[in-house]
Amino acid sequence: MTGRTHDMAAITALGVVALTQPLRPMTLATVLVAVFANLMGGIAPDIDEPTAPLWRNLPIGGVVGRIVDRLLGGHRFITHSLVGVALLGWLVWWLLSVLQPIMPRVDIHVVWWAFIIGVGSHLVMDTFTKEGVPWLLPIPFKFGLPPLRFLRITTGKAVENLVVLPGLLGFAGWFCYLHYDRVLLLLRHYIV
Repeated sequence: MTGRTHDMAAITALGVVALTQPLRPMTLATVLVAVFANLMGGIAPDIDEPTAPLWRNLPIGGVVGRIVDRLLGGHRFITHSLVGVALLGWLVWWLLSVLQPIMPRVDIHVVWWAFIIGVGSHLVMDTFTKEGVPWLLPIPFKFGLPPLRFLRITTGKAVENLVVLPGLLGFAGWFCYLHYDRVLLLLRHYIV
């Protein structure tokens, strides 16, 4: 899937969780950092791809991206597995713990969960692509849905752009409509 599809999937997943779980008291700073962390989680598994947006936007990103690609075993290897989720989760928890003193009004538990939701959405979305995902690494088998590879989505092609991305946007809108009262409550609590 492309970056924008992963972004939409991450924010949709976060919205579903936010609208269906009990509301935790939190600051606006926590909400903003959590949304940012969710979007970063939505693209984080692709750090193993030298042409990922992260590497393209850094001055020497191409070189660093190629090094990281080799260290992590190539695209859709360790970062696209449950082992990768655990490693990314641990790394982000450590980073948030280090940053906590300079952002005391941010609930790092909420931010961490938002990141993990983004990472999970990435893996779920990539499961629907032709390449699949090695969920159970070190078992070297890539899982894909549907099981027949020719029925899966090709990244960046018409099905993703004309069905999946608009479908995620439509689902997010529909889900917000179903939980309209909760959306208003959240907006009043954090915006007004």
